Amino acid sequence: MEKFKSKIDVWFIVLLVLLFGLILTRLFYDEKWIGFAFILFVVAFIAYMFSTTFYIIENKKVFIKCGIFYNLSIDIASIKRISDSYNIISSPALSFSRIEILYNKFDTVLISPKDKLRFIEAIEKINPQTEIKIKEKSYKIN
Repeated sequence: MEKFKSKIDVWFIVLLVLLFGLILTRLFYDEKWIGFAFILFVVAFIAYMFSTTFYIIENKKVFIKCGIFYNLSIDIASIKRISDSYNIISSPALSFSRIEILYNKFDTVLISPKDKLRFIEAIEKINPQTEIKIKEKSYKIN
């Protein structure tokens, strides 16, 4: 079993801290305790999502986990292509430096493993037919 943490963009954390910090400060100053408690709950939920976003390669499958709402299992033999992506669509990735995994016929998922190359190499060991199109290496193993 190999576990890969999600890469987290620092600017994303700074943006969230500033945004929620300003909101919490304003709610505290105005003594709006219900709103303050709600925003604290949202902040705690976001922190939980950050701590539970990871990818596991085990038993010829990739398990993608993001909090309690996103839990996906992909058979590595069904992976056709792994490519760079900067798509901002919602996904189990905490960075905009993402990779897109095309599997089955038309299914895709965007993830952002902290160590992209090690993640891709682990996939290639199991499925050498996977086409790889990322900046660091761009080729197809036969």
